[in-house]
Amino acid sequence: MTRYDLTGRTVAITGSTGGLGTALAAALRARGANLALLDLDADRADAQARALGPDTVASGWPADVRDLVGLEDALTGAAEHFGRLDVVVAGAGIDTMAPMGTLDPAAFERVIDINLTGVWRTFRAALPHVREHRGYLLAISSLAAFAHSPLQGSYTASKAGVWAMCDSIRLELRHLGVGVGSAHPTFFRTPLMDDIVADPAGHELWGGNDKGLFKMVPIGTVVDALVGGIEKRADLIVAPKTNTLLAKAPGLFRPLLDRVFRDESIARAVELADPTGWHDHDVLDRHNSSTTSSLSSR
Repeated sequence: MTRYDLTGRTVAITGSTGGLGTALAAALRARGANLALLDLDADRADAQARALGPDTVASGWPADVRDLVGLEDALTGAAEHFGRLDVVVAGAGIDTMAPMGTLDPAAFERVIDINLTGVWRTFRAALPHVREHRGYLLAISSLAAFAHSPLQGSYTASKAGVWAMCDSIRLELRHLGVGVGSAHPTFFRTPLMDDIVADPAGHELWGGNDKGLFKMVPIGTVVDALVGGIEKRADLIVAPKTNTLLAKAPGLFRPLLDRVFRDESIARAVELADPTGWHDHDVLDRHNSSTTSSLSSR
């Protein structure tokens, strides 16, 4: 496969000032990529950009993956600033650790909204720009998409959902020349991981992450895998590679299923689909009415 040369291309990263975002941005800049750095904290994103070079090669934008309009504005601004947008990495994410019986429902919903719906919003906002250059969309999922730990229902559900969603969106965009990938690293050292190690519940489950399947790997291992995956426009990125069989096992038959859906059929279905997501609007009206009634009766 021809290497997807990153020199002169623009890569946008959400959650750019986090541990993984910071390391990935530096590695991509070393490959010659221009960087659009998106983060909740605009000041931190700006400082990160300045540390990587002049604004001709790195610049920051405030963005919240829970806000589609804000993401659209940020990515449009990045595309106008650099003249193009080739790769978008949906890297914003959070975690929780508590059993279903005691977890605050708002915490569950927040994880899903950021980790799963936030990826969808990021891809949706990026698509008009990435499509123009037949680029690549990458979501940071996790090994947790395949290995489902207790006390992490919201996190594992969100990461498995990201994996499945990327498989679906890849088929939608294949005929447009846009690649879609999901990345599935195991545990690696970041401030988020520090919280998990310090959590008594996390330590009980994973024993400090110093051995076995959940042994922590250096962040460089993850970053190298991500950069290599972007340069291959990979469908699936696994770090470390020793976990590849575990990651690929659930999708062994996916290539067979993919061939069932022909590109011309997908393109036609895209044209025919109602933007509301429902062909029968009476069904949608009944759903909204039922939801309103249910909420008002509480």
